[in-house]
Amino acid sequence: MYAKDIVSLALLSTEDICEILETAANLKLELRAGVKHDMLAGKALAMIFQKPSLRTRVSFENGMSQLGGHAIYLGPDDIRLGKRETTEDIAIVLSGYVDGIMARVFEHRTIVDLAKYASVPVINALCDRYHPCQILGDLLTIMEKKHVLAGLTLAFIGDGNNVAHSLINGCTKMGMGVRVACPKGYEPDQEIVEAARNAGGSVKIFNDPQEAARDADVLYTDVWASMGQEAQAAEKKHAFQGFTLNEGLLALADSEALVMHCLPAHYDEEITYGASRSRGSAIFDQAENRMHAQKAVLVLLMT
Repeated sequence: MYAKDIVSLALLSTEDICEILETAANLKLELRAGVKHDMLAGKALAMIFQKPSLRTRVSFENGMSQLGGHAIYLGPDDIRLGKRETTEDIAIVLSGYVDGIMARVFEHRTIVDLAKYASVPVINALCDRYHPCQILGDLLTIMEKKHVLAGLTLAFIGDGNNVAHSLINGCTKMGMGVRVACPKGYEPDQEIVEAARNAGGSVKIFNDPQEAARDADVLYTDVWASMGQEAQAAEKKHAFQGFTLNEGLLALADSEALVMHCLPAHYDEEITYGASRSRGSAIFDQAENRMHAQKAVLVLLMT
């Protein structure tokens, strides 16, 4: 893989993403066959968290362990990134201690600065603009379930947020069509949409979830108010009425459609419990595949 860092899927080539998915699939297969891996023996990953997380921390920490390395958790009060010490200084200092840096932060600028000043690989584990590792796990899940990516249509129902942005970036690079349905005023960033279109990707924006869901191969949703947007939660709950991924939307999609959600879920808001447990649900497969996709990223960047 030619990339030094994983900042955004927009910065990866289709070949890079294919290599990550192929590596992830092989690592997962070998893990289940009992094969022991030591590709990262003696190596350390610094995990910077400005936001708490279940999936991100456990998947990266256990992934490093499974690869023979170890992870160092740095919580919100351990570093106080950009407040107690500049991002530049932290990136340089950590580069002298560890072999890679993973960061789950509020602002995209923080990831960009870490990647700029660190001499070791930097992995964006979430920021306000992108969520690339999530979508790598999602693409692995869709590939496992559908055995193909190119030609499929994914409909994202909800806020035009960091998950929507990375779905646009990643899915279009793999030949998938992306539809995003959201209330007016909550559309994804137009610059990201146009960049994907200019690169040949199919991205359609709707204000009607039923129109977006019709005959889709994948229905995907996310929480309406992300962590750090608590003040907007009530406003969004009102604005997003009618944008719940429910059995009615599922009936409009392809009969073999997958149901996806990056979790945590707020049932009966962005998704109903019934839809989350439907025959096509791949929600918990996604959660597991975060680890396998991230292990592939760690191996490709740190060896």
